[in-house]
Amino acid sequence: MARIFDNLTDLIGKTPLLRLRKVTAGVEADVVAKLESFNPGGSVKDRIG
Repeated sequence: MARIFDNLTDLIGKTPLLRLRKVTAGVEADVVAKLESFNPGGSVKDRIG
């Protein structure tokens, strides 16, 4: 079930991260993608870093 928040500011800093397991098979590192589409601010830019 989805979490429900009372205030938009409660979502700041909580953009979900997704672990990329298939892409990094055999690599000894945790590689994650930040899911900006879930960002409540509506930012259209992608961040790579």
